Amino acid sequence: MHTRKILASMKIALRALRVNKMRSALTMLGIIIGVAAVIAMVAVGSGAQERIREQIASIGSNLIVVLSGSITSSGIRTGTGNAQTLTEDDARAIMRECDAAAYAAPAVRGGAQIVFGNNNWGTQILGTTPDYLSVRDLQVEQGQPFTTSDVEAASKVALLGKTVIDNLFNGENPVGQIIRIKTVPFTVIATLVPKGQSPTGQDQDDVVLMPIGTAKKKVIGTSQANYAAVGSIYVQAREGRTDDVQDQMKALLRQRHHLQANEDDDFTIRNMEEVFKAQETSARVMSILLAAIASVSLIVGGIGIMNIMLVSVSERTKEIGLRQAVGAKTRDILSQFLVEAVTLSIVGGAIGIALGITASMLISYFAQWSTVVSPGSIVVAFLFSALVGVFFGFYPARKAAYMDPIEALHYE
Repeated sequence: MHTRKILASMKIALRALRVNKMRSALTMLGIIIGVAAVIAMVAVGSGAQERIREQIASIGSNLIVVLSGSITSSGIRTGTGNAQTLTEDDARAIMRECDAAAYAAPAVRGGAQIVFGNNNWGTQILGTTPDYLSVRDLQVEQGQPFTTSDVEAASKVALLGKTVIDNLFNGENPVGQIIRIKTVPFTVIATLVPKGQSPTGQDQDDVVLMPIGTAKKKVIGTSQANYAAVGSIYVQAREGRTDDVQDQMKALLRQRHHLQANEDDDFTIRNMEEVFKAQETSARVMSILLAAIASVSLIVGGIGIMNIMLVSVSERTKEIGLRQAVGAKTRDILSQFLVEAVTLSIVGGAIGIALGITASMLISYFAQWSTVVSPGSIVVAFLFSALVGVFFGFYPARKAAYMDPIEALHYE
């Protein structure tokens, strides 16, 4: 019996909405725009977070970078990286004595012009050891990486990133080709799987890797007295031991560099994941703010529903009085107008979902911005639109339900 009454109320409510199609459509417009805006804005924010997560993954897992620090001479302190305070032996000592370190790779950097045939390209040269590929999660696409023997022999071999390949080879297979770096011939022994941009916007594929000794002797150049020095050491911590490896490295390097208790570190340890995860947090906050701003339009749409329903109650006062006179109870009138309000919200929410998904796809296509439409945001937006209908429809429905039947019948 109770179910029959609810179904009857729904039929009456839907009939009333069909009679005033234009007004119903305009009433739903606020909900449609609100739901679409929420879904689209959450998709934009989620896309930004996903992009940053991909970039964080591209730098390598559990990555820690040890940079040459500053030294004090005659009261003058040089900045980070301006003094070559790290050595290849430091990297070997980290691998030997820090059990929380999985890999440690020393590195030197420099810029150089590369020539192949009639093409040339200015890029970054990175001299390092084979462990660097493991630290940075770099994969070889074609060919074979250089080995420890190549490092010891200072072999003139190179691994090329995709950006370098695109600018030099015009579609040719680079593996086995001879390139010139600062007039020195190098054999390309491998190409690297593309990494894309880093979280700081740097092109990680615009690089040439080579053995560290080769880079020092043939490309970057270094004095004999400072031959063992390196600019940085890339370290991969064992899973869950990032804090341990930082503490172990700090104690080890201070001991190796003979620093007294009152002396500052002459090196800098940076946990790259912590640095970049701060950006991810910022993107998450942006996503929440965008969703909150878009939700305001849902509330505005709800107020629109309440206003229209109040007008509808006024227009149908005689109808309400007549229904009460023939035996309709308070809850029957209440459910009728409440169903009308909820129906407007649900239909508007469904249209808004379709519009929001479409808007997300258009943003991704035209703005070249990654968007991620999550099922969670769709469910939340839909439920929120239904709650808006209940919340803002309750007052007009209650007003209709508690009308005095005699006054309602005499209403002009």
